[in-house]
Amino acid sequence: MFKFQHNQQLEKRMIDYYETKSQPITRLQVWEAYWKVRKNKGGAGIDNMSLEALDRIRDKELYKLWNRLSSGSYYPPPVKEVSIKKKDGGQRKLGVPTILDRVAQEVVRAHLDEQVEPKFHDSSYGYRKGRNQHQAIREATKQALQYKWAIDLDIKGFFDTIDHHLLLKAVSHYCKDRWILMYIKRWLKAGILQEDGMITDRITGTPQGGVISPLLSNIFLHVVFDRWMEIHHPEKPFERYADDIVVHCVSEKQALFLKSCIQGRMDDCKLVMHPMKTKVVNFRGESNKRYPRKLDFLGFTIKLQMVRTKAGLKLMTTHVISSKSKSSVLEKFRAMKIHKMRTSIESVSARFSPIIRGVMNYYCKFWNGHTIGIWWRLNDRLIKWVKWEKGKSVRAAIRWLKEVYKKQPDLFPHWKLVHP
Repeated sequence: MFKFQHNQQLEKRMIDYYETKSQPITRLQVWEAYWKVRKNKGGAGIDNMSLEALDRIRDKELYKLWNRLSSGSYYPPPVKEVSIKKKDGGQRKLGVPTILDRVAQEVVRAHLDEQVEPKFHDSSYGYRKGRNQHQAIREATKQALQYKWAIDLDIKGFFDTIDHHLLLKAVSHYCKDRWILMYIKRWLKAGILQEDGMITDRITGTPQGGVISPLLSNIFLHVVFDRWMEIHHPEKPFERYADDIVVHCVSEKQALFLKSCIQGRMDDCKLVMHPMKTKVVNFRGESNKRYPRKLDFLGFTIKLQMVRTKAGLKLMTTHVISSKSKSSVLEKFRAMKIHKMRTSIESVSARFSPIIRGVMNYYCKFWNGHTIGIWWRLNDRLIKWVKWEKGKSVRAAIRWLKEVYKKQPDLFPHWKLVHP
């Protein structure tokens, strides 16, 4: 009898786990979304609830969230505005949702992604499973070798200027689920808690930092740009990673004409092409007018240069770390103030190694020769640390660091490329 009752209770819990109410959202979907959000980590929103704090009351809060989502009564709180530095020296505004709101967004994102992912263009690389920046860079470099001209497109304040009506129209074209559209409308209307403590309404845009924002931006640009190019200019290849776009052309005339057409398309969709950053690039075409000979794309500079091969010197298109990216990496090392660390060389390594690996994993993916200057500069900072910490002259500091390298050659990851 006890075993029968226990099985009934277990069966009831399992049914409840997959149960839906007025909206087709199950508890299982909420838990799967929670684990995804937890894996991605991230800071607290306006409620200041951390992942650790949520874990202590997880069951109760996730059940409450499922109840609200599945009944249609969930309304997102405002996002917290956070400013971060851009590589060009400006400020980028991020909107950080609460952790529970990120879980809610992930529920909707996962369902919507299943429907729209198969529709996306092959030349779209951003925020898609199985696709990444390196694939986009490799393809852009390959196409730059075949096409003499390119258009480097920059959309001014893209995430902040997306028209809500046009965005919802694009989403509804690919997704007919009313509950999806209902919650997207609510997220678009959710306010922003600014850094000065004021809450403002959002009229346009979707905040960078939200879980669903990258997918919404992909849907919007798929309609605005990818699909438009496929219909009107199918012979012209392009690479798009979020709002970073490179289009390849065979001639100056074609590049200028297409740039004008894209300008018109962006105007129709209430987007603004940056007048200074959008440019025509001439890799090796003939022209009486001077154009830039290189372009920056996803932290790399794509350009023509002489490369030494087995057959001798050969003119090839290649990619190297961009000047902005190089400055950003060096600034990150400088901000850590290594020379003021009063600790052991092993502790210094523990602080720097994760950053060094991150830089190497991204910028040394294809080849590493173009990053040598960064590692020389980092070694100079290590020498400066030895001078301060050990009270040695420059020559003595270099000898000391070389001895460390002989004993522990893997202490710093970049020592595989440039050792003391």
